[in-house]
Amino acid sequence: MFHFRLAAVLRLRLADRDQRRAELAAAERIEDTLLTQADALARERLQIVQRSRALASPGTADIDRLMATHRYVAALRAKAQELAEQLQAARIETERRRLVLVEANRQVRVLQKLREKQQAAHQARGEKQEQLLLDESALVAFLRAAPAGKDASG
Repeated sequence: MFHFRLAAVLRLRLADRDQRRAELAAAERIEDTLLTQADALARERLQIVQRSRALASPGTADIDRLMATHRYVAALRAKAQELAEQLQAARIETERRRLVLVEANRQVRVLQKLREKQQAAHQARGEKQEQLLLDESALVAFLRAAPAGKDASG
């Protein structure tokens, strides 16, 4: 029976890889959330700008509302800048986690290939030993089947 001596290490590497996958997925979710927020903010800003144009039309200009709208647009612009910075940081973190996952996958593959190689060698040794036993059994059967009266001198 084959026993891989590094099975415990392989299990640890597999668990580590699974953890890294989960961390990458979390980073990707954060990135997606930030993208969604940035898109919503851009749509809101566009709507506000369109409303401010309507407020600035000749004859109906409401200066107080127009000023408030401009302040709000400036606040949205600042929020968009903050989201852009967070998104950039999230993308960097996602890429870092992706690289960590690639390394964890490589470590698992190395151990899996080693296990496969050792298992194949173990199987080859077993087959060779079995062939030797079969050869020996065939030789014994041949010698028993040989006529008893004939020997090497005759």
